[in-house]
Amino acid sequence: MQRGAIVTTLTHTGFVAWLIIVGLGFFFGLAYEDFNARTGRRRPGGVRSFPLLALAGGVLFALDPAPPLLLGAGLAVLGLWLGLYYWRGMEELAPDGARNVGLMAPLSNLVAFLIGPLALAGPFWMAVGLTVAATLLLTARETLHSLARGIDLAEIVNAGRFLLITGLVLPLLPDRPVTTITRVTPHEAWLAMVAVSSISYASYLLRRYVVPRGSGLLVAFLGGIYSSTVTTVVLARRAGAEAQAVVEAQSGIVVANAVMYPRLLAVILLFNPDMALALAPWMLAVGAFGGLLALGWYRLRDRKAAVPPIINVSNPLGLGTAATFGVLFVIVSILASVTMRIYGSSGLYTLAGIVGVTDINPFIVSLATHGAGAAPDPVEMASVLIATGSNHVFHAIYASVYSRGKTGAPLVIFMALMAAASLGAAILVH
Repeated sequence: MQRGAIVTTLTHTGFVAWLIIVGLGFFFGLAYEDFNARTGRRRPGGVRSFPLLALAGGVLFALDPAPPLLLGAGLAVLGLWLGLYYWRGMEELAPDGARNVGLMAPLSNLVAFLIGPLALAGPFWMAVGLTVAATLLLTARETLHSLARGIDLAEIVNAGRFLLITGLVLPLLPDRPVTTITRVTPHEAWLAMVAVSSISYASYLLRRYVVPRGSGLLVAFLGGIYSSTVTTVVLARRAGAEAQAVVEAQSGIVVANAVMYPRLLAVILLFNPDMALALAPWMLAVGAFGGLLALGWYRLRDRKAAVPPIINVSNPLGLGTAATFGVLFVIVSILASVTMRIYGSSGLYTLAGIVGVTDINPFIVSLATHGAGAAPDPVEMASVLIATGSNHVFHAIYASVYSRGKTGAPLVIFMALMAAASLGAAILVH
């Protein structure tokens, strides 16, 4: 390469790029030295070494960018030195008598070296992101270790299931109908299960690891995101067992039913954005109405206990849960298609009222994925609102049964008002 070409290559990225490389190396070096100071050990690298490593990586890449042979040679030399350091360091003993086998020192030096090439080869946000991510992982040692110790092995298995059903199973399923009875494809059916289960699982993790015990209606709110039916049953049972928990159970059940509307909207948005946007004003209005009823009642009455965390619930990513949802989704989709073809919109409205007795998620998602065949949008939208209103009625019945009547007339009135609001919205939509 000619001398003029080398100078052009070194300067074509601009002076600012090199300043950013030095700045990122310095920033990472500060975090690295602070980390070593807290551990009481001396390790190679820091506020002087890391900027120089970043500059060295950048210069080697700029001198020979395509292919980056010089950068590869520099990386090999650095890797050899880090390997010798690591091998020698393993002979040392930590204060607790264990072997010094930590990888943070060699990995941090490697990251510092790669900051320069990454800043020159790609957009600056990539180099900034690498530096910030490495810094956060480096400085959050105690927090991350505490988090790892506090997570059960079962939760790690659950996370693995989530990766399995989303990253492996979902892409393999065909996205074309397998029967003329319904237009729902296996890919859509599995995606529906993933969407509903993911929202429930996020709520489950928040209740288990983030929200403290005795957090009042916030726990009922998260329970409604998980499952308004499960939350209704759990709170009703507690109201039947503890007289002082009646007001909290009444308010919590209404909150769980109110938060069902934004949860369903999020699921509908994934499959049918147009329907979600059209339904949003109606569903959010009914949800807000229920939330105001719950808060007003909660503040009006004396409170002697807080709504307990609802954590003893089934895993929403379990294979049994997934299979049940998938079967219900296909059955409800077929019923909606057949009912619409034979009985028209009135038949679909009847079916919407009937499915309220159980989990309405499969029915809602089947409508969002056009499981009702040629049903016009107003009919599908009204059916969604009818199903939610019917679900409130059955939840009031569940609450009365499981609490042995302790939730009383106030809850029945609140749930009837929410059902009336939902059915009124359905009439206006149609």
